[in-house]
Amino acid sequence: MEMQQLLSMGFPNELATQALAATGGKSTLKAAEWILNHNSSAATCTSSTPKPSQPKLDHFFHFQSKPSTNFPSPIPTAPRLIQNRRGGGGEAEEEERQQQQSKRPKLEVLLPTNPQPPHEPLSERMRPSTIDDVVGQNHLLGANSFLRSLIECNRLPSIVFWGPPGTGKTSIAKAIVNSTSASSSSSYRFVSLSAVTCGVKGIRDAVEDARRLRLSKNKRTMLFVDEVHRFNKSQQDSFLPVIEDGSIVFMGATTENPSFHLITPLLSRCRVLTLNPLKPHDVSLLLWRAVNHLEKGLPRSVGMRLDVKEEAIEFISVNCDGDGRVALNALEISAITAAARVPASESKANGGDLVQNEEDGIDIVAAIVTLDDAKEALQCKHLAYDKAGEEHYNLISALHKSMRGNDADAAIYWLARMLEAGEKPLYIARRLIRFASEDVGLADPSALNQAVACYQASHFLGMPECNVILAQCVAYLALAPKSVSLYRAVEAAQKLVKESVGQNEGVPFHLRNAPTKLMKELGYGKDYIYPPDSPISIQSYLPPSLQGCKFLDWPNRTDG
Repeated sequence: MEMQQLLSMGFPNELATQALAATGGKSTLKAAEWILNHNSSAATCTSSTPKPSQPKLDHFFHFQSKPSTNFPSPIPTAPRLIQNRRGGGGEAEEEERQQQQSKRPKLEVLLPTNPQPPHEPLSERMRPSTIDDVVGQNHLLGANSFLRSLIECNRLPSIVFWGPPGTGKTSIAKAIVNSTSASSSSSYRFVSLSAVTCGVKGIRDAVEDARRLRLSKNKRTMLFVDEVHRFNKSQQDSFLPVIEDGSIVFMGATTENPSFHLITPLLSRCRVLTLNPLKPHDVSLLLWRAVNHLEKGLPRSVGMRLDVKEEAIEFISVNCDGDGRVALNALEISAITAAARVPASESKANGGDLVQNEEDGIDIVAAIVTLDDAKEALQCKHLAYDKAGEEHYNLISALHKSMRGNDADAAIYWLARMLEAGEKPLYIARRLIRFASEDVGLADPSALNQAVACYQASHFLGMPECNVILAQCVAYLALAPKSVSLYRAVEAAQKLVKESVGQNEGVPFHLRNAPTKLMKELGYGKDYIYPPDSPISIQSYLPPSLQGCKFLDWPNRTDG
C-alpha cells in the first residue's frame, strides 16, 4: 500500500524501497519526508524524475485545512511545504502567500468600467411629462374637463382608469403626478405598485407608510396600482381604510371591466374614468413627435437621423387599433429595419448624424423608413380580443343581435372578427344552436336542425375549414323568419313557478301515472281521457288555480 502511494507520487522504485526500509515501512508520510530530506535521495529524484509538488501530497495527506477558492496561483514546491508541516518556515510561507495574492487577478478589472444602461423601449421614453403632453382622451383632459379642473385645484379624488391597452392609463397617472408636483402647494408623495409583481407584503408596507406619513407630516400619498384587476378581494380590501381616512389618493389602471374585477366597496370610493382607443390622427401626432425628438425619440433608438415616409406613419396609425404602445413599437422596429440596410462604412462616414451636401446644402440622412418597413413591423393587424373578458361577450352579443335584426352582412363580419381573434368555433356553434330556438323558434323549426348540423360539421373539420360552415349557418339564421314566442313562453312559465314559492299545486290526479294497483286505488290516472280515442273531448291539463292561463302566443295554435 505505502509502496504504491510513493510510486504514484513519481518516486523511482529503488528510492521508494530505500525510504520504506529506512523508516520502518509503515508510514508513507515518513518515507516521503525521508526522500525529500535525504541529500543523496533528493539529488537522485531531481535527476531522474520531476520534483513532486504539494497538490500530490495534499491528495494523500490533506495538509491544507481550507480548500482554496481563488484564482490559480503558482504552486510551491513540496520540500518547503513539508518544512511548514513540521513547524518551520512560517515567515517564508506568509511572504509567499502575499506574493500569490498580489499576482491574483481582481474581478473588478474584468468588469466594464462604464456599463451601458439597458435599452429602454421607445414607448417608455416617449411617455408624456405633464398632462399638457398627453395625446388624445380630450373628454378627460380637455380645457374645461372634470379631471383637468381637479388637477389645477390640486384636489384629486381616488380614480380607476379603465380602457384598452395602449390608451394612456399609466401615462396619464404619471403625468398627473408630475403636474401636481410642479405646483408649490402639492402635498403628495407618489408610490407606484404593479399588481403583477407586488404581493401582500408590498401592499401592507405601502399602506402602513402612507398612514404614518399622514399622521406625522399631514402629507397624503398618491398610490398608483397598475393592472389592479389582478389583485384578489383581500388585497383590494386592504386599500379601503386608508382611502377612507384620506391617507392615500388611490389611482388604479385596468384593462378589464371594473364591475367584474373590482370589489364594490372599492368602486364606491373611486371615480371610474373610461379611456377610449386613440384615433388615427392622435396616433399620427404621437408618432411624429417620436420621429422629431432627438433626445428621447426615434434617433436615439438607432443612433442616426431618419427620414420616415408619411405613408409609413399613416399605415401604422390606421392599423394599430388605437393602441399607442403598439404604434410606437412598430415605428421603432421599422426604424431598426431601415437602419440595418445602411452599409457600415456609410453609417460611420455619416457619424450617425446628418451630413451637409456641399452642392445644394441639403441635409442627407442615413436611413429611410418606408411603407414596406412599417408593414413588416406590424406583420398583421392587431386585434383586441379576450376570450374570457368583456370584449369576448361584446362580440358574441354583436353577432347575436345582427342575426336577430336580419342583417346577414353584419353577422358575417362579427363572425369573422371572432374567428380571426382566435375564438373557438364550437363556442360559436353552441351559441347558434341557442339562437335557432330563442329567436327563430317555431317560425322555422328546421333552423335548429341547421344549427346542430353546423356544430357537428365544425367538430368534424375544425378550423380553418369550418369557417364556411359557420358562415352558412349564420347567414341562414339571419335570413330566417323570426319568432320569440317560445322564449317568452318559457320565461313566463318559469317566472310564475318562481313567484309561487311553496304554493305550487300538485299534479292533478287524472294526469298522474298509475303503474301499480295501489296507485290506481288511490285515484291516480282516474278520469283521464285518451285523446286519440276521443279527439273532440275537452279536459284540463293545468292545476285548478291556473285554469285558462296561457304562456305561448302563437297564432296557428289549436286550443283544446
